[in-house]
Amino acid sequence: MSFKPNQVHFKNAEKLGLKIKPSKNKNKKLDVFRGDEKIASIGDTRYNDYQSYIKKEGLEYANERKRLYKIRHNKDKDKIGTNSYLADKILWT
Repeated sequence: MSFKPNQVHFKNAEKLGLKIKPSKNKNKKLDVFRGDEKIASIGDTRYNDYQSYIKKEGLEYANERKRLYKIRHNKDKDKIGTNSYLADKILWT
């Protein structure tokens, strides 16, 4: 089953001046576009993201998962334009 982004994902991408679509890569959640150019595929379909955790487990649990995600990906999250940066800003905000 392909990942279906919600309004928060679209808003987060829009804040960065980007657009998103469900990924054509079966192992990724989203394809990220700047204009018509695809710049990245982000999110592993085997794992949840912040919005998924909120929906399935509630806000408190989601916030803990977000905290742990940010610890694991701390070294890459500030490298603007990287897949890790885009995943952080779109899927985990």
